[in-house]
Amino acid sequence: MINRRTMLSLALGAAGAVAAPSVFAQGTKTGTRIVFLGTKGGPRVGVGASNPANLVVVNGTPFVIDCGMGVSRQLVKAGIPIPSVKYILISHHHSDHNLEYGNLFYNAWAAGLSTPIQSFGPKGLEAMTRNFWATNQFDVDTRIEDEGRPDPRPLLIAKDITDDGVVVKTADVTVTAFRTPHPPITDNFAYKFETPDGTIVFSSDTAYNPKLAEFARGADVLVHECLYVPAVDRLVARTKNGSTLKKHLLESHTTTEDVGRIAAAAGVKVLVLSHLVPGDDPEVTDDDWTRDVKKNYSGRIVVAKDLMELKLPV
Repeated sequence: MINRRTMLSLALGAAGAVAAPSVFAQGTKTGTRIVFLGTKGGPRVGVGASNPANLVVVNGTPFVIDCGMGVSRQLVKAGIPIPSVKYILISHHHSDHNLEYGNLFYNAWAAGLSTPIQSFGPKGLEAMTRNFWATNQFDVDTRIEDEGRPDPRPLLIAKDITDDGVVVKTADVTVTAFRTPHPPITDNFAYKFETPDGTIVFSSDTAYNPKLAEFARGADVLVHECLYVPAVDRLVARTKNGSTLKKHLLESHTTTEDVGRIAAAAGVKVLVLSHLVPGDDPEVTDDDWTRDVKKNYSGRIVVAKDLMELKLPV
């Protein structure tokens, strides 16, 4: 008997989209995959999509990109043991991208972490890490003494990124940072993952930036934020600071039509729309997100949903 969930999986598979939301397969030690942990842009917390976070796993090594509220729970839902995370990358210091940074590490420690996690992000990450330990000193010291846990503080190795360039290089993956404008923030980085199975680029939050297309040129997958203007108009109409908010959103994000321009100029194989702005408007359909993208980009387009998974090669 085919139930509704099975029909949805079959329909998505037939359309060539990423897999329907499902538990991440544990025990997979080869290959590269992306899991879209949180696809709603912005700091508001709701009952629908989770706040921004992504996961890349390369030959069994998990990399978390951004730590919006809910990232720890989303990792658990995806079947990823939190202590298995090896790298955390923060794109910029908006709260929807770093709010659960320290808590993600703490939750790994609470679940038995005993090996280091390296973290990278714009200037301020090292200070944020020190402040996190200062805030939680009582709890940490108490649990070390009372529960016999290892001291977690040496296990979180934070490094500020100040310039474009390679930030992580292992036998399996090279991760490169690229500064892209997100007004008024300038310390804001896109990330490129070069893996044995293909290249993935995460745009970060960004204003329309043709130079990002150069950074992403020839990538197998471009995960790009996007803004749908009609839904923004509905959002600001019910917001007290509506006019100021709209000005910020239009100046610091990329419209769906411009996302298509970037993907076309970059020549990417697959464009994934995520960090959806707004990502919690029930009136917006996948067709709405993709309609204007298609004016400029004719390749494969995926509208990300929480816990969707995309395997490479695509």
